[in-house]
Amino acid sequence: MINLVIMAKCLNSICAVSHTAKGDFLQGIISAPARRALEKEKINSLEKLSQYSEKEILQMHGFGKNAMEKLKIYMMENDIYFKNNDTQHPLNNN
Repeated sequence: MINLVIMAKCLNSICAVSHTAKGDFLQGIISAPARRALEKEKINSLEKLSQYSEKEILQMHGFGKNAMEKLKIYMMENDIYFKNNDTQHPLNNN
């Protein structure tokens, strides 16, 4: 019984560590699950992010519409855009 309790505590700490976003890329901009999805794909800069389309990012587990909207605003503020983006400037909404 004691061994099971010790094993459960060990597994719990392993799970907690493996689900924590390591870097601070986009911290405070998008949620932790969305950041972990990017981290899993080794996307740790806006330049790397610009090599993907919106559709590719939205297909990642943990990334939803809310995170995408926040991310697009942040990217526009930094003059960075997704690949295959027809509107390269926020004022070109036509």
